[in-house]
Amino acid sequence: MAKKIRVTYTKSAIGYNVRQKGTIRALGLRKLNQVVEHDDNPVIRGMVEKVSHLVTVEEVK
Repeated sequence: MAKKIRVTYTKSAIGYNVRQKGTIRALGLRKLNQVVEHDDNPVIRGMVEKVSHLVTVEEVK
C-alpha cells in the first residue's frame, strides 16, 4: 500500500502570489484548517514544498 501524507491548510494565502494560491487550490484546499490526504509522490511533495509556509504536513501510515 502506498504511503499517504496529510496536508492541513494553516495560513491564509491572501497577499501571496497567484501561483501559490493556485497550488493551494490544486492540493484540494479551500478553507483554513481543512485537511486532505494525498498519496506520497514527488509531484505532491513538490507542491507542498512550494507552499510549505502555508500548510503543515504529516505522514499517515
